[in-house]
Amino acid sequence: MNSLPDVATSDLERVGAELLARDRFLLTAHEGPDGDALGSLLGMHHLLTQLGKDSVMFLAAKEFPLPIEYRFLPLEEVFHEAPADMADRTIVFLDCGNVDRMPVDFLTEGENIRINIDHHHDNTRFADFNVVDVDASCTAEIVYDLALLLGVSISREMAAALYVGLITDTGKFMYENTNAHTHRVAADLIDAGVNVDDTYRRLYEHVPIEKLRLISRALDGIASHCDGRLVISYITAADYEVTGAGEEMTEGVIDHLRSIDGTKVAAVIRDLGNRGRAARKVSLRSSEGDVDVSAIARLHGGGGHKRAAGFSTDLTYEELVAFISGEVAAQLDP
Repeated sequence: MNSLPDVATSDLERVGAELLARDRFLLTAHEGPDGDALGSLLGMHHLLTQLGKDSVMFLAAKEFPLPIEYRFLPLEEVFHEAPADMADRTIVFLDCGNVDRMPVDFLTEGENIRINIDHHHDNTRFADFNVVDVDASCTAEIVYDLALLLGVSISREMAAALYVGLITDTGKFMYENTNAHTHRVAADLIDAGVNVDDTYRRLYEHVPIEKLRLISRALDGIASHCDGRLVISYITAADYEVTGAGEEMTEGVIDHLRSIDGTKVAAVIRDLGNRGRAARKVSLRSSEGDVDVSAIARLHGGGGHKRAAGFSTDLTYEELVAFISGEVAAQLDP
């Protein structure tokens, strides 16, 4: 087994002690959950179950259907409402940089003890107990470290969930957040039973034709700003209607924009319809790290990483183009 990193070990120990001391938990992750949020959620559920704890998972009904990439994950037991004994449960937030990323009243207004497990550098440490390891490649890696700390055996099911978080948040081990510990964790998860080929195919090769049509329209609509250093695409409600795709099929579109030669920042603006609190969602990626896109996202209540962030907004497309262009220019040409 892989040894624990030195970073945040004391926080890991405090959170580990709380997990051992309490019996009932409700687990949740940020709205619009990605692979790390879902993998960490499911992985933590398996961890607590192995410890003999009463664990339930919660995601709002509006999050379903999930993006096509993640529908193979066994999340049939996820709650969409508060359980009857909610007052007795400790709430564990996973991959959630701030409490506003999960805007559900019963999660924030009660007297419940809250635990925050995350790796975002701009995490607000909003909970009673926080383990925020900014050197971890993903939240799933921290859940793995907790399992190691608590002596929990990594089951095949837990390994499969955590591996999804690992592979997606590192961009298939290509992003700069990938380090030696990340690869050692991956090796342990594979030893525990992860089917690497099957996981990769489910995440990246089971693509419906509707999604490809949506990607085609998104790429056809690319606009260049800031002397080619910023590229933006806008996915509209009309695009969904014409292609037959759903908003949940936009996952991964931004990676095509980020790969354009000369691009410093890529942005995808997409209409949300009835799936979100706001009219639009903005995803931002910094291709070379020259721009801190999380700082841009925070200006509109969002957040994320320096090179990957997002926010929700009611601003129009034209207003968003002006805002993003101005902020990118301000960082590149101070």
